[in-house]
Formats: sequence, structure tokens, C-alpha cells
Amino acid sequence: MSKPRIEEWTQLRGLAFLAIVMQHSIAEYIYRTDIEPADSIMLTMIYHLTRFGTPTFVFLSAVLLFYNYGEKFHYVRFIRKRLGDVYVPFLLWTLIYWLYVRIFTPSFWQKGGQEWSTLLHELIVPQTGYQLWFIIMIIQFYIFFPVMAVVFRVVRSRLEPLNEQSRNRSVFAIIAGTGVFYMVLLYLSYHQMGNWSEKLGSPWSDLVQYRSYSFLMYGFYFVIGAVCAASIGKWRTWCTRLLPWSGLVFLGMYIRLGYDVLRGSGEVVNLNISTYLKPSTFIIIVAQMLLLYGLLIMMQGRNKMFLRLLAWIGKYSFGGYLVHALIIYVIAYFTRPMALEGSHVSFTLLTFILTVLAALGISYTLSHMPGSRWTVGVRRRSSHRGALKDSDFRTEAPALLNANTGQFTQSQ
Repeated sequence: MSKPRIEEWTQLRGLAFLAIVMQHSIAEYIYRTDIEPADSIMLTMIYHLTRFGTPTFVFLSAVLLFYNYGEKFHYVRFIRKRLGDVYVPFLLWTLIYWLYVRIFTPSFWQKGGQEWSTLLHELIVPQTGYQLWFIIMIIQFYIFFPVMAVVFRVVRSRLEPLNEQSRNRSVFAIIAGTGVFYMVLLYLSYHQMGNWSEKLGSPWSDLVQYRSYSFLMYGFYFVIGAVCAASIGKWRTWCTRLLPWSGLVFLGMYIRLGYDVLRGSGEVVNLNISTYLKPSTFIIIVAQMLLLYGLLIMMQGRNKMFLRLLAWIGKYSFGGYLVHALIIYVIAYFTRPMALEGSHVSFTLLTFILTVLAALGISYTLSHMPGSRWTVGVRRRSSHRGALKDSDFRTEAPALLNANTGQFTQSQ
């Protein structure tokens, strides 16, 4: 029998998608040389409201897989479906982004297309389709998910005989222990691993340099995804009870992150200071994720039009995610030659709105056309009732604009 539909997951995904588009819109403008300090500060403030986007998608990926496949399943069919729904669109859009950038690069055609070999590199370390790195990471999670599913079943079977109080304490111990270990990992990543890559030889130096492509660097979000999937009712209760505290923690860390970025930056704001792989950023992400989840639970049955809008955005966000960077490229083709002194915030917001509308419109159109599975990872359906399938939750994440090169790169 189909499992019940979990409304807030789709709505949360819609919020995370909007956060990702905002991050990339900000990255398009905040590093421009003509930006005024006031605009840099304002965009930094907006940016730190969006840090939950990528880790929330990781959380949703985990919760959907554990929810739908926590019991035994056929691995070959499972991985074949994942590759068809996720990796094939990745291949297609990697080619689209690679070609788009080179169409406007005269040297590529002057060399007779000798750069075609770089396409293979894009399939391993995406650059032109800078947001597609997340698929490389999430595919690793799919590959190793059967092992995690076994651990999930073993832990759940050992917790079930316990009384409610002991079970809650055990779950809290798992979350706290994993959180402490993850904080240590992030500390090493942010403060130590940069030096490791210089000392280690290949291929270890490459693995450390591109550590943000590893699913292990986002392990805590997989763990809490499993916890949520195992007991949705308790997860909802915890998130609503924690609302005052998660709000206070978020507010405090929001001020702290903004201060760290402004203090650590020079004439140009360096958003990589608040990278995902940093302990303080991790704290604000978890606080904001719990805050938003609790607020969505409180809003169920109210503000129905707003929640329906979020659900619609969440439904088509995978295709929107795939195409949104291309929309930003097109907009940038017109805005980069313009003098925008004093208007960077306005153009960022305009870019955000246009990108959301265009990306979701393209995703909606492609999802209703033949071959939609290969373009936006969605099979056409005559009815949308019933349980949410994991194919409805393709979860990706953004990259940042490199402050030194001016190119979009995945932050470490």
C-alpha cells in the first residue's frame, strides 16, 4: 500500500529552491567592481537568510529514501531508477551548459573545437553548469544507500522494544553524537584540510580539494533525515516545541555570520567565509531548518493559498534547479555590460524573480512533454494523488562565485 503524503516536505523543498535561486542571483552581482558598500552589506544580509537551501535538500533526499525504501528493496532496480531519473538529466544539462558557454567563446571556435576534451572534465567536476555538482554528490548517497538502510533497520529494531522515554533519549544521543562528530569534521575541513591538500600527493590531494563533492561531508543531514523518516509524528512535535529556541539560535548565528563575513572580507565581500563546511554555518543551518519545519507544521490548515504555491514550486523545482543557472547566464549577458552603481540590490531581486518564473515555467512545460524523465527527471502522470514518490524530490544545491577568479565554483 502507498504511504501517506507528507505535505510539508514538498513545501519545504519549495522554500529551499527559492533560497538556492536567491544565492545564485546574489553571487552574480555581489562581486562586481562597481558595487557600493551599502549594497554589499545588504546582499550579505539576504545571503545569510538562504544558507539552509542545500542542506535542506540533502535532508529531503535522505528522508524520502528512508521513508520509501527503509525496508528491503531490490538494489538493481533501485539504482537503475536513480540513474535514469537523476543522472541522465545531469548528462543532458551538462552538455547544454558546456555548449552554451562555448558558443559565446570565440577562442573555442578559432581552435577548431579542440576544447571538446573538457566536456569529460565537466562530468566529473562541473564548472559551466556550476550547480550540477550536487548530483555528483547525491549519486554517491544512492550507491551506498543499501548499507545505510541496513543500519537504519538494525537501529530501529533495537529501539522499538524500549519505552518511549528511553527511545527518545537514545535518539537524542544518536543525533547529539553524530552532531559532535560532524562539528569536528567541519572544523578540520575549514581550518586544516586546505593545508593537507598541499602536502598530500595525488589522488589524495584532489579528494581533499574537492571534498565538498563527497556525500560524507553532509553526513549529519542524512542522519536527521533517517530520524525524521522513522518517526514523522515525533519529528513534527520536536520541531514545533523547539520553535522559540531554534528561532533564538538562528537569530544569534545570523548576526555572528554577518559579522564574520564583514570582518574577514577586504574591499570585496567574500561569501565563502560562511561556506556550508564550517561549524558556525552548520549551526545556523540546523536552527533555520528546524525553525522552518516547525513553522510549516503550525501553518498546516491555514494560509492554504501560500502553502499550495510552495507545494507547486517544490513539485517542479528539480527541473527549475537544472535550468535556473542558464537563466541567470542569459540575464547576465545583458546586465554585465551595464553600470549598476547603487542598483545592485534591485537588480539582484529582479534577477531572482525573473529566474524563478522562467525556470519553473520551463520545468512545468518540459514535465508535460514526451521524454520528461530524461529532461527534468519527472514521469508524466495523469493523476498526482497518492503517496509522494522519491522521484518527486530531486535535491540539488548551489555553488558560489569565486571571489578571486570571478567564476562560479563550488565552495569548500
